[in-house]
Parts: sequence; structure tokens; C-alpha cells
Amino acid sequence: METIKGYDYGKANLVQSPVTMQDLVLLKKTLLWSDDDDRFLKMAGDVLKDQTNDVLDLWYGFVGDNEHLVHYFTKNGQPNMDYLTAVKARFGQWILDLCQKPYDQNWLNYQHEIAKRHHSTKKNKTDGVDTVPIIHYRYMTAFIYPITATIKSFLGKK
Repeated sequence: METIKGYDYGKANLVQSPVTMQDLVLLKKTLLWSDDDDRFLKMAGDVLKDQTNDVLDLWYGFVGDNEHLVHYFTKNGQPNMDYLTAVKARFGQWILDLCQKPYDQNWLNYQHEIAKRHHSTKKNKTDGVDTVPIIHYRYMTAFIYPITATIKSFLGKK
């Protein structure tokens, strides 16, 4: 696997997530998660592994077409293309991790790290960039729909 700058999954330097394994069990219960979901997620990873660039092109197109979303990659209204590229590599790996990695303490720790990188706590630090200091949670939550709605066409290709 190629090295992705800032991809720290499983590294000892990550702090432990405040979300416990028991919290994760309760979240999965709230989502009506089942063993079938685990199985289908792994299957999705197999289907998506050679399509992640196409998935990201679609998602990045959506972000780029919406000024209020691309704003989070800007300084003085200008998108930082190096930053967009660096984040894209990690976003692609996140797709695979979401589907293929076990949902254990390492997974929780890295999800917590990702969350901090969207917050003023660590935003911009991983890539040493100077852009807006936080990504507002409302857009991360809202972005769930375009992600889930558009992924279906990629899953249906195989």
C-alpha cells in the first residue's frame, strides 16, 4: 500500500477516542445494525476498492459545485488545491477502512482523529495549510445523504 500523508490509522500517537466500545455497541443498536450489515459492508469494500477514485471525483464535484462546501478548503475565497488533493487521498482510504477494517478501538481512535481534523482542534494542522479553521458539523451531517445516495450506483456496477 502506498503511504498516504497524514493517514495515521492504528498509530500509537493517536489519542483514545472518548467514544467507548460500549458506546459503539449502542450506536449500532440505534442504527438497527446487524451481522448482515457487517457482511454487506465487507462486500461493498470489495466492490468499491477499484472505484474509489471515481467515487471521490463525483463527491468532490459536488463539493466544488457548492461554494458553501468548497469554502472549507479555502483562504480568502481561493481553494487550496494541494489541500484538496491531500484530503482526497485520505478520504479514499476512509471509504476502504469503513468497509474493511474491524470496528475496534483502533477504528474508533482514527474516527476521533478525523473528527478533530474537521474541528478547530486540528483542522489544517495535518497538511500544514492555512484555510478556514473549522468545518461546521451541519454540513458533515447533511453530506451523509449525497454520500449514501450516490454510492448506490457504484455498488450496482458489479
